[in-house]
Amino acid sequence: MAKRVRTKIRRRKRGQSPATLLLLLLVWSIFLGWGLAIALAASAEPIMLGATLKPEIVAQATAAQPGTVDLVPARYQLGKELYLENCASCHLPLPPEVLPTETWRQVLLEPQQHYGQKLEPMIGPALVVMWDYLRTFSRPKIGEEPTPYRVSESRYFRALHPRVDLPRPTKPSSCVECHPGAAQYDYRRLTPEWESSP
Repeated sequence: MAKRVRTKIRRRKRGQSPATLLLLLLVWSIFLGWGLAIALAASAEPIMLGATLKPEIVAQATAAQPGTVDLVPARYQLGKELYLENCASCHLPLPPEVLPTETWRQVLLEPQQHYGQKLEPMIGPALVVMWDYLRTFSRPKIGEEPTPYRVSESRYFRALHPRVDLPRPTKPSSCVECHPGAAQYDYRRLTPEWESSP
């Protein structure tokens, strides 16, 4: 009789082990997914839902530091690299500062209408990381102004170029006329003509 009880106990322990392991795996997966969703919600929600954003305050770059308009902290470096990898392979990369946040959202969410070209849509973490960079360094629209699709229509672009008689049409390739380092994403360096201008 004692052998039967021991055998039943051993069978019961063996039978519960896979079920317990499966239950633990399920609970662990739920918590992992929940935690990941919370971590990504802050970055993913604005692009997916079109929420109104408050821009972060970002330190300005010094003249000794070459690069774009704003200093890019380490937190946003991967987003910047993804932006350059995905966009600068076809055209000069524009600094996010020259277009409003809403334009960048449109460019990322509607790649099939990218200035006359059809692009493969980006998905997943790369899209979220790149969006975080573009959203942080672009400027929000004011009021009900229309969303500019071209750089020449952007009031931010015009504000950064107050004394420049811009070519018509203004294209990203026009930037190298005044910014010789534009192909290397350096918009701080200017041609000698503009360096010495008041």
